Amino acid sequence: MKLVVGSDHAGFPLKQEVAESLRQQGHEVLDVGAFSAEPSDYPDFAEAVALAVRDGRAERGVLLCGSGVGASVAANKIPGIRAAICHDSYSAHQGVEHDDMNVLVLGSRIVGPALAHDLVRAYLGARFTGEERHVRRLGKVKAIEARYR
Repeated sequence: MKLVVGSDHAGFPLKQEVAESLRQQGHEVLDVGAFSAEPSDYPDFAEAVALAVRDGRAERGVLLCGSGVGASVAANKIPGIRAAICHDSYSAHQGVEHDDMNVLVLGSRIVGPALAHDLVRAYLGARFTGEERHVRRLGKVKAIEARYR
């Protein structure tokens, strides 16, 4: 799968670990930064991840910042992006299955490496169900987005 990863300085060490693990699993990984632990701004990387997904350069994204909150808020400003912060495996797979989530956001100061790998695995292993109720709800979400574009 083609994936994009990004983080600010707080998420940098965990992003590096997650990206390497994804590569070892055979995924094609586009890393949009940060490229060091020097202080940086999460909106820059949230936008870069979101645009890579929106523009089709990646099928899904993984985005990290300290808490995950700021990156999630910023990524969701890009039309077509459905980013969610997940700190449990149920949300990581259910977000894809029911809501067609296309960016997983992790708080690197909240989850450790072992949990992060479990969350990414659950996220990537999930598929949108396509059930009528989920399609209907997703249509309503897209309609809200369209009204405020």
